[in-house]
Formats: sequence, C-alpha cells, structure tokens
Amino acid sequence: MRYPALVPGTLLRRYKRFLADVRLDDGREVLAHCPNTGSMRAVDVPGCRVWLSPSDNPRRKLAWTWELIELPQPEGARALASVHTGRTNRIVEEALEAGDIGELAGLGPLKREARIGGAHRARLDFRLGDADGAAAYVEVKQVTLREADGHGYFPDAVSARGRRHLETLAGLAAAGQRAVLLFCVAHEGIGDVAPASHLDPAYAEALRRVAAQGVEVLARACRFDREHGRPRGVALGEALPVDLERRFPG
Repeated sequence: MRYPALVPGTLLRRYKRFLADVRLDDGREVLAHCPNTGSMRAVDVPGCRVWLSPSDNPRRKLAWTWELIELPQPEGARALASVHTGRTNRIVEEALEAGDIGELAGLGPLKREARIGGAHRARLDFRLGDADGAAAYVEVKQVTLREADGHGYFPDAVSARGRRHLETLAGLAAAGQRAVLLFCVAHEGIGDVAPASHLDPAYAEALRRVAAQGVEVLARACRFDREHGRPRGVALGEALPVDLERRFPG
C-alpha cells in the first residue's frame, strides 16, 4: 500500500480520542484527525516524530490525518508504528490478493465484510473461497503495543468486541469452516505477539480457548518502505511467532 505524500512533525498531544495537536517541521501547529479508537498504549508518546497525510477536500473538518509515529527503541534506534487502524485491512487485503499469506493462498475470491448468521451473528473482515465450497473467514487485528519486556501484545485495552469476534470464529470452526485470526503487526519494533493478559485477561483466556477449538492464529509483520528517510508505503511481510502462554511480567 502506498501512502500519500506524508508531512513530518512532532506530536504535542492526543485528546478526545480522535484529535491530535502536531507541530509541523515548518513551525506550524495543526489539528489532526487521529483514526484510532483504542487506548494507543505505548504509541501515544508526545515529543516523538509523526507523519501526517494532508487533504484538500473542502468537505473534511480536518485537513490532516495522523498516520505514523517514530518510537525510540534500545540502542538509539527508532521504529515506525502505524496509528491509522483504517489502513490495516487494506494492507492485509493486498497481501491476500497477491497470495502472499501462504496459509491462505489459492482459496478463491475474496469478499470484504463477511456477514455471519446464526448464534454468533457478526461481521468479519474477509471471506475467502467459492460461494458453494469451502471457505476461510479471516478477522484482522492491528498490533502496536510493545511492552517494556520487548514483546508485542494484543489488545491494548479491554476489548469486548474483540472477544465477540473470537466467539464468532470459534462457532465457524465448530461448524467445519476455516476460521483465522490474523494479527497485523504494524510496529517495526515488535517481533512476536502474545495475548495481553495483564490488560484484558478475559480476552487472553478466550483466545487460548478458541485456538484449542480450531481457530487458526497467525501474525505477520508490516514492512515500511522509505525513500530518503520518508515513509512511502507499507506491505505485509514475514510470519511472526504467536505465544499464547506468555504473560507480561509487569
């Protein structure tokens, strides 16, 4: 996925969930839309370099959208992380269409926003497969929480909606369908994923249970493309380990 031309700045603060004050490199202070409904634990860090996408659409209330943040890492390194959860499904969709996720390649047409009926009525992100044949249902979750132990965790706050998605996937698996939870790891400093038992123990317990019931749990890294230090695009990369039993020691 290619980004529009991004503009650098410094994060001053995020507030009211969807708003962020940013000082651009040219000195202007702008109000940006923050397209993320989560807590943004560990990626809402004032003083860090951020990247915004501009819009000249006169119908928009805000002309700027917060896309990425650069986070300090050990030994002076910096890692890009995406805060724009609306980009996640597009990144995964491109990978699915290209057959780049081996476990899900060659399954047939892709359908977005697949409606699920029955006892676990819900809408999942993707359905792969022919209408009259075997199908795979895929729910995507963006991971950006890197805790102090250096590992990645999901979710970053209590997620009742996330637990409902797990129950829907478990119901599909019980009915003989392929049911897949795909963690899209949108933080360059994360090399593996575990359920965040310290933040949402109910989600962690549910994830371990549904995995034992046949729900496939996958994780893929995001790889950001840069040109002269400026982010230009992002694509789904290699598989990452998922450790369902690891607990954050903090």
